[in-house]
Amino acid sequence: MRIIEVRELAVPLEGGVANAVVSFADHTVSLVALISDVMRQGRPVVGIAFNSIGRFAQGGILRDRMIPRLLDAPPDSLLDSSGERFDPANVLAAILRNEKPGGHGDRAGAAAAIEQAVWDLNAKLADEPAYVTIARAAGRAPAGEPVEVYTGGGYYYAPGSGQTLEQEFQRYRDMGFLRFKMKIGGAPLAQDMKRVEEALRVAGGGQQLMVDANGRFDRLTALAYARELQPLDLRWFEEIGDPLDYQLNAEVIEAYGRPVATGENLFSAIDTMNLVRFGGMRPGRDFFQMDPGLSYGITEYLRILQTLEAHGFDRHQAIPHGGHLINLHVVVGLGLGGCEAYPGVFQPFGGYSPQAEIRNGRVWPGDAAGFGLEEKSELAPWIQRLLA
Repeated sequence: MRIIEVRELAVPLEGGVANAVVSFADHTVSLVALISDVMRQGRPVVGIAFNSIGRFAQGGILRDRMIPRLLDAPPDSLLDSSGERFDPANVLAAILRNEKPGGHGDRAGAAAAIEQAVWDLNAKLADEPAYVTIARAAGRAPAGEPVEVYTGGGYYYAPGSGQTLEQEFQRYRDMGFLRFKMKIGGAPLAQDMKRVEEALRVAGGGQQLMVDANGRFDRLTALAYARELQPLDLRWFEEIGDPLDYQLNAEVIEAYGRPVATGENLFSAIDTMNLVRFGGMRPGRDFFQMDPGLSYGITEYLRILQTLEAHGFDRHQAIPHGGHLINLHVVVGLGLGGCEAYPGVFQPFGGYSPQAEIRNGRVWPGDAAGFGLEEKSELAPWIQRLLA
């Protein structure tokens, strides 16, 4: 059993939304296919994945470095001890050959696209949903019921778009969501607080609303926002400052007192170690948003969870960034605290397939083999193009 071909396609994100730091109008995502020599119904079994949302496609890193290493590796070295499945950790080691430690940037997402496609491939070989494959590899049972989900949104829309924040969130509520996240930091504080008040009219209370600064704030601005937000008892205050400024994170946590969330721009277990050592994060209180698709894949994400639990944090404090089907399977398979969804933005990747129905703020990924990406109508044409 071997991987005979690897394909990558840079897929543009749809829509022109922006947060306080970047516009997503020209963002792309690497869609990857691992084509195996195993045949089912006259076709090869193929693993499909991508590198998550919020960065860019990494076609250069994949084509120039990682794909050649994978195809050059002895086929048996990529299998687990049974010889019946591919070993994601072995594949990850192969594609990172001759890479120095540190510098966890775009290569972490490039590696994740391939590594996660291995999980999709293994699940299809076993004819089971990916969350079952993930749970088995972690030595646990998957979640037995739908998991909590919140919707990402509340972006800064272009003038004249004809959409208000209140209308956007009401649409999400009609879809079955009960918790909502919005962006702050892209407007003056007074204007942002009016936007928060607008969002609360739909959310119904602070515990149903999260705010996300996307790492925009310096210390003084962060503290000013914290003072205004503190009485609202929000679910969390996210990505307050630069993701590597652990001291700022700790200072704002101490002043703010209420829950914060961070981690989507940390890409390794050692970065997680530094966050829990120096970032002021509190067991049972704050949330970690590391994203497997940006962090070398599920193999490294399991190490991230081990790091958190070794320092007294509960895996229910882990709620991955991303808002797509792959991370929904990760949440269900590993018993995490919940997941994000992007039903209104970041197509063709954002949100879930029709099988993943959202009811009363909870969701289940469905029972398609693998991650079920082929079941997502917006993404299916791109997968067909990749495999043509």
